[in-house]
Amino acid sequence: MRVILSDSTSAYYNLACEEYMATHYDEDMFMLWTSVPSILIGKHQNTYSEINVDYVEANKIPVVRRMSGGGTVFCDLGNMNFTFIESNPADYTDFEKFTKPILKYLRFLGVPAMFTGRNDMTIDGKKISGNAQYRIKNKVIHHGTLLFDSSLSDLTKALTPRNEKFQDKAIKSVASRVTNISNHLSHGPLTILEFKQGLYEFIGKNFEGFRYYPLSKEDQEGIIRLVETKYETWSWNFGKSPKYNYKHCQKFSGGLIEIGLNVNKGLIAEISIQGDFFGYEPIETIESLLVGVRHEKLALLEVLELIDLYPYMGQIRNEELVRVIMGDGL
Repeated sequence: MRVILSDSTSAYYNLACEEYMATHYDEDMFMLWTSVPSILIGKHQNTYSEINVDYVEANKIPVVRRMSGGGTVFCDLGNMNFTFIESNPADYTDFEKFTKPILKYLRFLGVPAMFTGRNDMTIDGKKISGNAQYRIKNKVIHHGTLLFDSSLSDLTKALTPRNEKFQDKAIKSVASRVTNISNHLSHGPLTILEFKQGLYEFIGKNFEGFRYYPLSKEDQEGIIRLVETKYETWSWNFGKSPKYNYKHCQKFSGGLIEIGLNVNKGLIAEISIQGDFFGYEPIETIESLLVGVRHEKLALLEVLELIDLYPYMGQIRNEELVRVIMGDGL
């Protein structure tokens, strides 16, 4: 088993690394990585209905879609991520199998962790790990989080969307009570680096042929290409959201605006703009202009800069219309 200890703290890079290694090598692998504050969206989720857009944009938090299903998770430098890549497993849906060596390590540290439900690890009923997996041909890629010393307040703020605005069939995340592993260490405190090194050594004793593998120059170049062409792109992270209907209204000094949207593949398929604002030109002109545009702030502002909004909506400003279309402040 090859072992990768990633030096990168980019969620884009590390998720791309998983996919690249699974598609370019036959050997089983184990990977440990951390990331700067980032949000990992499940493959089948509507990105906008999972995140607090205002908080995410204000704090410049990367949002990246995983290849695996399941719910949304928040990662930061206090969170350890692990990945198993296995060829021809006996069962492609066995989540518990991959958590067993992790649980053994936690119990070695005196942490009373256990596997619960479909894909979680918990301590006293509080979640410390969410797990997900996906297949590439004959391989299963299983990855999970380990909340070691994560900022739980940031997690809550980043993952508090206003779901009442969305009507869709996307997979919704389920709110869970969470806790940090560092709060349950009975054998003395550890830093996350000590925790990572200990996990690496412990896992190594449980697998034959366990050896460290430094990424080659060719590997790194291939991973970066995958980051640039997939994992960093708007089309993957937002455009892959399932179809959804969206509605929102907001009052401004120039009047009330009420918006209804149908969005498909991240693009506005239909839009209805109503309200008590004053305008003498048909609002349908603005609606037609916005069909086919990304449901994304900068794209909307760019289109609206091409037209004088006053004849259609009176004192309503471009930024105010976009605020309602996006459902969050600018």
